[in-house]
Amino acid sequence: MKELQHSTDQPASTNITQPLAGCSADVPEIWQNLYAEARQLVADEPALSQLVHDVILSRDSLAAALGTRLSRRLAREDMPRDIMEPLFTDIFLKHPEMVQSAARDLQAMFDRDPACDSPLEPLLFFKGFLAITTYRISHQLWLDGRRWLALYLQSLSSEVFAVDIHPAARIGCGLLLDHATSFVVGETAIIENDVSILHEVTLGGTGKVTGDRHPIVRSGVLIGAGAKILGRVEIGTGAKVGAGSVVLADVAPHHTVAGVPAVVVGQAREDNPAIEMNQKLDCRGGCGI
Repeated sequence: MKELQHSTDQPASTNITQPLAGCSADVPEIWQNLYAEARQLVADEPALSQLVHDVILSRDSLAAALGTRLSRRLAREDMPRDIMEPLFTDIFLKHPEMVQSAARDLQAMFDRDPACDSPLEPLLFFKGFLAITTYRISHQLWLDGRRWLALYLQSLSSEVFAVDIHPAARIGCGLLLDHATSFVVGETAIIENDVSILHEVTLGGTGKVTGDRHPIVRSGVLIGAGAKILGRVEIGTGAKVGAGSVVLADVAPHHTVAGVPAVVVGQAREDNPAIEMNQKLDCRGGCGI
């Protein structure tokens, strides 16, 4: 792990063996570090002082900072910031587990992305983090029975971040959504904790089947750019999906698949590919698929 250099209802599933739990984080410490980073940022780059003061330095908590940052990005004429910001902040304050999940996401991006030098960068600039945090709000609204508002936020996120996640999907914490453009997640998809996903990945359905029809992605999975995983297939714990693959069948834990359609090409060398971010295919006897 990198160290900081500065001080409606969700459909039930019968195929879930691991709950989306274990998302605790030391939010006060993370907030203190973000605040210190923000003060240094203003000293180093005064041109960003208005943004940083508004999002971080004038706030008293990560919950408030999240509500402010998202409302700055998503506010529109039909829902201006003076309506959106208190709505978002109130949801975060009422559901501290959402703030803990966001903190885990910030830490995951800092730990796994070599281009990220501080957790402050995703909070301010990374649309993958902002999109997944918007999803977390829409998911809570969905659970609260506010279906139309949840779908409105899904639509906004798709427009602003080019990320389309249905609010009924179930997503854990510690998610690295790298680059994020064209990431699509269907209504009944499930993503467990500590997963890393690159851009242009689709977790979709097939045809017009109803019910549980989207993929389950277990903890520790690494999904390469452009992969399409379709149907109620399960990507097992610690598996790897090669870039550009089309996955139509279950993938066993700690196996590597690639190709169109995807086939097993080896076993993941890492215990947790999502953490290691090694996208080599681990092929047996070469990768002549």
